[in-house]
Amino acid sequence: MSKSVKVRFNLGRGRNFMKWKVSYPDRVEYYSPNDVQLVMTDCVFKNYKKISQKIFDGGEKVVCAWVLCKDIVIRSNNFIKDESRRVRYNPRVQPNWLFDGHIMDNDGVPQLHTIDYGVYISKGDGEL
Repeated sequence: MSKSVKVRFNLGRGRNFMKWKVSYPDRVEYYSPNDVQLVMTDCVFKNYKKISQKIFDGGEKVVCAWVLCKDIVIRSNNFIKDESRRVRYNPRVQPNWLFDGHIMDNDGVPQLHTIDYGVYISKGDGEL
């Protein structure tokens, strides 16, 4: 199975502003970060480098980064609470996905989870 689920944070205006956008092969769903936790498996951090560099240089913010994953579970309870391994993305500050000073663009990880508006690398000890 390929990595067919695309996840990004929606900053576009409208009713889905500040929600997680999950694009499946056959549909798109939006989730409030205050209500659910996304747990993603077999993930890769994606980034349009040229676009993110333009944003870093002062250009208009547009969609330029997302996570591709093989599978996703939407949790409404029993959340993973580990906030120790946060991956950051803000092209105004750095035009790359970053974890602990390391550029993560195109890197893969076994599992990610969200806590509110953040993305975290799961420790992989049966948390799913």
